[in-house]
This record gives sequence, C-alpha cells and structure tokens, in this order.
Amino acid sequence: MTVTSHETTPAAPAKPRRERPKAVTLTEAAAERIREIIENSEKPVVGLRVGVKARGCSGNSYDITYAEEKKPWDEVVEDKGVTILIDATALMFVLGTEIDWQEDKLQSGFVFNNPNVKATCGCGESFHV
Repeated sequence: MTVTSHETTPAAPAKPRRERPKAVTLTEAAAERIREIIENSEKPVVGLRVGVKARGCSGNSYDITYAEEKKPWDEVVEDKGVTILIDATALMFVLGTEIDWQEDKLQSGFVFNNPNVKATCGCGESFHV
C-alpha cells in the first residue's frame, strides 16, 4: 500500500523589491530653492511640474511651472523633502536627470544635468536627445 502526502514544501521567502530609481534627482541647492518657491507662492501648490516643450534651436527645452494638482499620468518624484511632478510626455526626455540650482554674479537658474542629451544649442537653452 502506498501512502501519499499532501504536504507542500514551504515557499521560499519573497525577495524584497528593489526600489525603483527616481526619474530625476535634486541637488540640495535645487531642493532648497524649490522649497522657497513653493513657500512664496500666492496659490496653494503641491510642488513643481517639469515638462519639455518643442522649441529652441536644438528642438526641446525644459519647462518648469507650479503644480497646483497631480494629473493622472504624472510621475511623482519625492526627493529631499520636495515634490516634483513630471509630465508624462516629458518623462522619456528627463530620465536620469539631476536638477541643480546655480547662481553667479550675472544669472541664476535651474540647471539640468541630463545624461540623455546628444546636443545643445550655443546658448544652452535647448537640447536634443
């Protein structure tokens, strides 16, 4: 007579999910400047929205606006206590980008260190991937 067992072997513990890399990262200077912008906003905002517009000598330029609400397809990035909403159509253009804030005697502004850029125009205002 044969006896069969209905016992199952214990399942292997599930592997912890690796955290997905952030679409963009911020330097501390950029995070500090974004906090200032949000605090001084006249309207209630949830963060800053990063997009890409088709314009400029090289074809594309970055577009930063106040984000008053999250849109359904936005990529939400939380970094250094700041919320960045990335427009879904811009996501493929900015993946891996580090956003910095730089000031000197003549100008100040956000600088996008984007590893995907293949060319920029002479003034640095537009890019091509």
